Amino acid sequence: MYKPAMKAGALFAALAVILGAFGAHALAKLVPADKLSVFETGVRYQFYHSFALLVTGMVFSSCSVKSIRLAAICFIIGILLFCGSLYSMVFLGLIGTSLGPVGILTPVGGLFFILGWILLFSSMFKKIT
Repeated sequence: MYKPAMKAGALFAALAVILGAFGAHALAKLVPADKLSVFETGVRYQFYHSFALLVTGMVFSSCSVKSIRLAAICFIIGILLFCGSLYSMVFLGLIGTSLGPVGILTPVGGLFFILGWILLFSSMFKKIT
């Protein structure tokens, strides 16, 4: 078991529940439906990758240690960049501003998600190091 990945997964999942409830109850009254949809996408992807972190932590002992650690790091960076940028877009929209060129963080975060999944997959074919 890789406890840092498990801890991060549990923490991000708890935050996703909190953010999802906030979005459904408070934010829904403040933003238009299209902005709420962006926020919900962030919550959904945060959940997916929280579970990915939990799985990554569970398979740690039977897979390549280095690849698993890198996968966990990629999932964490992906959550912070992809989901964080989506949340930021919505919250900044409330005050009438935008991310501007920093909006590139969303697809960069998506690339980290993809890399995390590739590393998780590839770790299953390597010897434990």
